[in-house]
Amino acid sequence: MPLARAAIYAQGVQLYIAPTADSRESWQSTIRHIAMEGRCFVLSCNQFVTKDMYPQDLAYYDDLKSSPEVMSGGGSVIVGPLGEYVVEPVWGKEEIIIADLDLKQIAYSQFDFDPVGHYARPDVFKLLVNEEKQKHIKK
Repeated sequence: MPLARAAIYAQGVQLYIAPTADSRESWQSTIRHIAMEGRCFVLSCNQFVTKDMYPQDLAYYDDLKSSPEVMSGGGSVIVGPLGEYVVEPVWGKEEIIIADLDLKQIAYSQFDFDPVGHYARPDVFKLLVNEEKQKHIKK
């Protein structure tokens, strides 16, 4: 959702939280791109789940028989504002990842690209975001 991200970048995001259930390698490319595009740190978490973690008395447990042993491979990671791994992806195990982040890196990374600065071409493009509270419409 590039327009939603643009609105977030315009608010000066420093820590972009991107939880996911996607353990494909392409997700790693996506969050590295978001970090570079937004010049922010990206924290992405994904669960590591194996079949034996499900209780056997779970309704529809038998439906898991044809599933692979590893249901979700993990891939939690922290990415810096230039797309580099601050903490490499954690695959195949449960783990808490922790890092000290130097927020000055954000300003340094914006020297060559600032997504909401002059590269955004506010003379040409304008993104309007309706920030008013929306009424819930019942159907």
